[in-house]
Amino acid sequence: MSNDQNLLDVTKSEWIKFRSVRSSVMGVVVFFVLTLGLGGLISWAVRSHWSTTSGIDKLTFDPVSTSLAGTLFAQFAVGVIGVLFITSEYSSGSIRTTLAAVSNRARLVSAKLVVLILSIIVVSELVCFATFLVGQAVFKGVVPTASLGNADVLRSVVFAGVYLTLLTIIGFSLGLIVRHSAACISIFVTILLIVPIIFAFLPTSWQNSYEKYLPSELGRAMMSPFAPTNDLGAWNAILLLVIYAVVIFGVGLTMMIRRDA
Repeated sequence: MSNDQNLLDVTKSEWIKFRSVRSSVMGVVVFFVLTLGLGGLISWAVRSHWSTTSGIDKLTFDPVSTSLAGTLFAQFAVGVIGVLFITSEYSSGSIRTTLAAVSNRARLVSAKLVVLILSIIVVSELVCFATFLVGQAVFKGVVPTASLGNADVLRSVVFAGVYLTLLTIIGFSLGLIVRHSAACISIFVTILLIVPIIFAFLPTSWQNSYEKYLPSELGRAMMSPFAPTNDLGAWNAILLLVIYAVVIFGVGLTMMIRRDA
C-alpha cells in the first residue's frame, strides 16, 4: 500500500480490515442477536403482565419505545465497536504500520469513519426494524400496537438506528482521543449510564433543566413518537447529538493529526 492512496483506496483497505478483524465481526453479530433478543424478551414481559398493569400505565403506554427497548444494550455494543475500531490498532502496535502505509492521517481517519458509518447504519436500521416488528407481533391481540404506516412511528424506528450510529461515531472519536480501549469504554459507559444515575440524585429543577441534554435522553426523545416530558423534540434531539458527535470527532481528528503514533 503506497502512502499516496486516495480516499477510496484507503476506504477499501479499511473495509477489508473491519470485516476481517474478529472483534468487529463478533461485535456486530452479538449486537444484532442480543439486541433483537432483549427487545423480544422485554416485549413478552410487557404482554405477560399487561392484565395487572395499572390504568395510568396503560394510557401512557408507548408500544414503539417499548419494542425498541433492546437498544438499551445496543447503545453500549455499538460504542465498543466504535472504540475498538481504532484503539485495537494502538494496543497491538499495528497503527504504526497503518500510518506508514497511509501518511495522510486525516484521510486515514476519514476512511475509517466512512466504513464505520456505512456498516453500523445498515446493521442498526436492520436490527431496529426487526426488533420493532417482533415487538408488535408479540403485543398483537393483547397490548396496543403501532404501525410503520404512521409517519411518527416510522421516524422513531429510523431515528433509533441513527442514534446508534451517532453513538458509534462518539465511541470511535473517544478512541482517537484516549487511544486506550478500557479507558475509552469506561468513559463511554460513564456518559451513557453513570451520569444519568447521578442526575437522579440532583434536585428536580436541575433534572428538568439539564437532563434532557444527556445523550441517553436525546436517544429517548429520538425513539419516541411523542415528545417525552421535559425532553427535546425528536428533530432537536438528533441535531444536538449530531453536534456532539461532530465536536468530539473534530477533537479526536485534531489530536490524531498532531500527536505521534
